[in-house]
Amino acid sequence: MEGNLKWSLVTAVAPVAWGTTYFVTREYLPESHPLYGAAFRAVPAGLLLLAVCRKLPHGSWWWKSLVLGALNMSGFFALVYVAAQRLPTSLASIIMALAPLFMMMIAWPLVGERPGWKHLTGAMTGVAGVCLMVFTATGAVDTIGVLASVGAMAMSSYGYVLAKRWSDEVDVLAATSWQLLGGGLLLLPCAALVEGAPPALDGPALIGFGYLAVVATALAFAAWFLGLKHLPAGTVGLLGLLNPVTGVLLGLLLAGESLSGRQVVGLVLTLCGVVLGQRASRTPAPPPEVPEPSEPPERPEPSGSAEPSERSEPSRSAEPSEPSNLSELSKPSERSKPSGSAEPAERPSRINPPPSP
Repeated sequence: MEGNLKWSLVTAVAPVAWGTTYFVTREYLPESHPLYGAAFRAVPAGLLLLAVCRKLPHGSWWWKSLVLGALNMSGFFALVYVAAQRLPTSLASIIMALAPLFMMMIAWPLVGERPGWKHLTGAMTGVAGVCLMVFTATGAVDTIGVLASVGAMAMSSYGYVLAKRWSDEVDVLAATSWQLLGGGLLLLPCAALVEGAPPALDGPALIGFGYLAVVATALAFAAWFLGLKHLPAGTVGLLGLLNPVTGVLLGLLLAGESLSGRQVVGLVLTLCGVVLGQRASRTPAPPPEVPEPSEPPERPEPSGSAEPSERSEPSRSAEPSEPSNLSELSKPSERSKPSGSAEPAERPSRINPPPSP
C-alpha cells in the first residue's frame, strides 16, 4: 500500500503539470505554429533527460523510440497545441479526462490488465464529471479544437500502454528521452514543410517554452512513465483526471473564465474518480498469504519412524564393540571363554598328557 501511494504521488506530478500547459500555451506562446511549438518543447526536454541518463538507443529501441515518439510526443504535442489555441483552457483539459477509459480498454489486450469494477466505476464517474463540465462550459466550442483534443487523447492512450508493455526492457529515463528526441526530430521537418520558417520568440515565449520543456515535459513524462511501470494502467489513467482539475482551476483563477454550479459538481465527480482508482490499486496488495508453502517442509520432520530405528541400530552395534575392545586389551585369556568352540579344544589337551608316561 505504501509503495502504491508513493508511485501515485510521483505520477500525479504529470497531470498537474500538463494541466498548466493550456494556460501557458494560450497566454505566452505564438499562435499558428503548432508543429514548431511541439518541437521546441520535445527536443530540449529529450536532450535534458539524455544528459542525465547518458544512454543511447540500442537494438530494436531505434524503431521503438520513433513509434513511441510519434504517438506520445510529436502527434500528441501538435494536436494539444492546436486544441490549446482553439479551445478554452477548461474545455481543452477536460476532454483529456476520457483517457482512462481508452487506456483501460487498450491495456486489456496489450498487457493483460483486465479493468476491475473500481477502475471502471472511477472512469465512468470521471466521464460524468467531464460531461457536466463540457456542456456547461462558457464560450463557443470550436469543432477543430475538439477533434484535435480527442485525437491527442486517443493517440497518447495507445502510446502509453505500448510504452508500459516495453517498460521492462530499458531504463525509464532513457526510454523517455529517446521518445522525446524521436518525436521532436519527426516534428522538425514537418514543421519546416508546413509552417515555413520558425517563429520569432520574445522573452515571454522563451520563458513559456522553457517551462514547458523542463517541467511540463521532461519532469512530467519521466514521472508518468515511472507510474506506468509500477502501477496498473487504469490507476495511472485515473490519475490523469487531475489534468482537467488543474486546467479548470487555472482558467478560473488566472484567465478569468467563469465556472458554473454544474461544473463544480463535475469537479467533485472527477476527484471521486481519482480516489476510486487509488483504492483499486491498493486492493491487490493484501493477498500476501504465502505462509502456506512453509508448512509442507515442516511435515516431514515429525516422521519419527526413521529416527528411532537409526538410534537403536547404532546403540546395539556400539555396545558389544566397546567391551570387546576392552577385553582384548585387558584380559586376553578371557577371550576364549565365551567362545563355545574353544573350551572343548582345551579339555582334551589337559587329559592327554597323563596317559603318555
